[in-house]
Amino acid sequence: MGKLTVLVCDDDSAIVDALEIYLKQENYEVVKAYTGVQALKALSEREIHLVLLDIMMPELDGLATTIKIREEMNIPIIILSAKSEDTDKITGLNFGADDYVTKPFNPLELMARVKSQTRRYTSLGSLASKNGILKTGSLELDPEARELRVDGEPVKLTATEYGIVLFLMQNMGRVFSIDQIYEHVWNEPSYTAENTVPVHIRRIREKIEINPREPKYLKVVWGVGYKMEKL
Repeated sequence: MGKLTVLVCDDDSAIVDALEIYLKQENYEVVKAYTGVQALKALSEREIHLVLLDIMMPELDGLATTIKIREEMNIPIIILSAKSEDTDKITGLNFGADDYVTKPFNPLELMARVKSQTRRYTSLGSLASKNGILKTGSLELDPEARELRVDGEPVKLTATEYGIVLFLMQNMGRVFSIDQIYEHVWNEPSYTAENTVPVHIRRIREKIEINPREPKYLKVVWGVGYKMEKL
């Protein structure tokens, strides 16, 4: 695969220009946008592998843009925002983002998160193709096609959701702590796992469970972590 392309969208041109410098130093191609509308236009015109998206923007804010992107694509989205409250982070993740970085951000940390997300998005399929189809009950994961099916119907997952499901289905019946899931799937030390992982787990349950409040597959073991039930 050639250079990966990152879409940077922020109404502050100085931030966009600074991120372009950091990303190009890491050998990424960069597409720039300054509103959510411009970001959606760019996504319709070329292949993008990750989006860095500000929340507070004119025309269409970052959360509304995230919803629009998720209607069509599962590419990684990292939200950038000056709001650092945990509730704001969880809102961003609930809207479909994969990660959340607050301003002012550490460029090295942000680049590490970009690498983690793009690596998972581009390599999980080839990594998983060696493992064959994974099944539990009416839940079926085809790693070669990177497709999850429930009762034969495909389920749309983001790259992060797919990584969690793949990890747990490859280790069915085993319980993993929030930190273990984060460190395996994000491939980095656990910074904000307690806020991040449960939100993704809840979104996965809403997609695969008949009753997410009483899950059949993705179960919590209170005080320990999560597991994929082997049925």
